[in-house]
Amino acid sequence: MRPQIKNYLSVTKKEWNGMVVLIIFIAMVLLAPYIFRANHKDNIINFKAFDKAITDSDKTEYLPARDEASAGNRNVRPATLFQFNPNNLPLAGWVKLGLTEHQAQVIKHYEEKGGRFLTKGDVRKIYTISPAAYKRLELYINLPDGPAYYTNKAKPGEVIEINTADSARLTMIRGIGPAFARRIVHYRERIGGFYNKEQLKEVYGIDKEKYDQIETGIAVDGKHIIKVNINTATFNELKHFPYLSYKQMDAIVAYRDEHGNYNALNDLKNIAILNDGILRKIGPYLVFK
Repeated sequence: MRPQIKNYLSVTKKEWNGMVVLIIFIAMVLLAPYIFRANHKDNIINFKAFDKAITDSDKTEYLPARDEASAGNRNVRPATLFQFNPNNLPLAGWVKLGLTEHQAQVIKHYEEKGGRFLTKGDVRKIYTISPAAYKRLELYINLPDGPAYYTNKAKPGEVIEINTADSARLTMIRGIGPAFARRIVHYRERIGGFYNKEQLKEVYGIDKEKYDQIETGIAVDGKHIIKVNINTATFNELKHFPYLSYKQMDAIVAYRDEHGNYNALNDLKNIAILNDGILRKIGPYLVFK
């Protein structure tokens, strides 16, 4: 009986080698996510790729109505051109001229913020109107020829609150044009709002010289930032959080699971890979209840 059991439980050298290889393979599969997180750094935003995505989006958005129709967009109505004054032109009027509803809403928002069109050049500077669209509309605009007037720039001593301003209002800051305004809005959405004016230096293209030029014309109201509950946020939710690498996010969740909820920012100092510099950056975005 014993020899039969022994023969049944015996393993050949070939079978043993196969078992070892299988165990190693399973271990590698289980460890792969942790190795990836440990070696994948995400604390630096690729602004070049980000800016390219904005540019590509703009190109798509600014297609003239006739070009969109020829591209097979069944939802685009043919443009009807007529003489018009862009000041207080109803949204339906802009759509009739061939703009999309989104483009028309941006123009109406510009007017709501106090923007005015004094010359044809003022229409050209609206970033939602592409050069091709402007060329199509130019002869029908009931305004004098001429370059854009900058009377809608902020007056000396006037400041613009950058957490609530849309891109049109941001262009009222002296030194900020449509391109910088779009970057500021996109970055503001990425981080959840600004709590400090100097965060604008993190926006692609705004170096110290540009920041010094615009500093006196801006203000920040921190009550508008979007905050994260550090005691309920999952790893996937923290992936969209600014300034942290994957490894740091994983450590925050793991420490919380092991020791319980955080009561204050100082509790995060117990995590070795979070230094004071990182904590100063993320602190304004955190809530602990």
